[in-house]
Amino acid sequence: MVSTIVWGTGNVGRAAIRAVEAHPALELTAVLVHTPGKVGRDAGELGGLDHRLGVTATDDVDAVLAARPRAVVYAASGDIRPDDALADIVRAIRAGAVVVTPSLYALYDQRNAPPELREPILAAIAEGGGSLFVSGVDPGWGNDVLPLLISGLGSTVDVIRCQEIFDYTTYDQPDSVRYIVGMGQPMDYEPPMIAPTVPTMVWGGQVRMMARALGVELDEIRETLERRPLDSTVSTRSMGDFEAGTQGAVRFEVQGIVEGEPRIVIEHITRIHPSCAPDWPSPPDGEGAHRVIIEGRPRIEVTIEASDEGGNRSAGGNATAVGRLVNAVEWLVEAEPGLYDALDVPLRPAIGRLGRKRS
Repeated sequence: MVSTIVWGTGNVGRAAIRAVEAHPALELTAVLVHTPGKVGRDAGELGGLDHRLGVTATDDVDAVLAARPRAVVYAASGDIRPDDALADIVRAIRAGAVVVTPSLYALYDQRNAPPELREPILAAIAEGGGSLFVSGVDPGWGNDVLPLLISGLGSTVDVIRCQEIFDYTTYDQPDSVRYIVGMGQPMDYEPPMIAPTVPTMVWGGQVRMMARALGVELDEIRETLERRPLDSTVSTRSMGDFEAGTQGAVRFEVQGIVEGEPRIVIEHITRIHPSCAPDWPSPPDGEGAHRVIIEGRPRIEVTIEASDEGGNRSAGGNATAVGRLVNAVEWLVEAEPGLYDALDVPLRPAIGRLGRKRS
């Protein structure tokens, strides 16, 4: 059994506890938390399970890493604390652990990550013998392994388009939705997530990885952006009111340009209510989906919907990101120490888990 810790118990960490507990080759040995009120609570409670796991949450990072866990699922956010997240991850790698995380966007495409991120990690790998794999859903499997797999079904491929289409009221981070994405803000507000160059920082690595896998050279990466206001005030169950005239929908693309044409496109279409921008693409049921469209011969379209925690689509997306990471741990433990990306780490079948009782 691979001794595994989960570091962080928010939206991703809850799913990580469940995924580690369910995996037949992994043993949950510790849970690290940042919130004082979570210290001493059982991991099963923190993971939303209906039974105790006998693992008590702690905030003592030194003690947990001193026990030399073989794997760490780093689920703490890196969105607004990237330096702290990097420092935590480096500590875990230096302690000899295989680390999997969605928290550092620039390392999804680790070959092109800036030196200030890459070099400390490579030094920690050389010193401690650990490894790192950074991935998720979007960015993540929704725009690396899935579109590349589907592209192999075509005779000719003209454009690969990856879409995330979501109602953001399913997303359990109100501050991120209102202030980072800008929903409910005046139209002259500049949301940090869609500021120029930021989408390329987050999703450009996925475009570069697809281009590398497809054997094509990119001329450049471009961004497009559209925003729509709400026509009327809407009330949401989880986030309250969003006023008429404020931002109600966002649509942007990160385009990989090949010989002057956008050939690899990652597109996000995000709403706070289905009444906003009804002419834009919608998910099948209005809540959320990931879609890959291969324009070519034949034309191929695949839509994936995932749900968890009572049918929530954002929770479902988090769970698939966690599944990609947790299910990679065995491969990483067997591989040489290193810094890996999604083209290195295979997506493996659910070996030993078919019919296994869910916790």
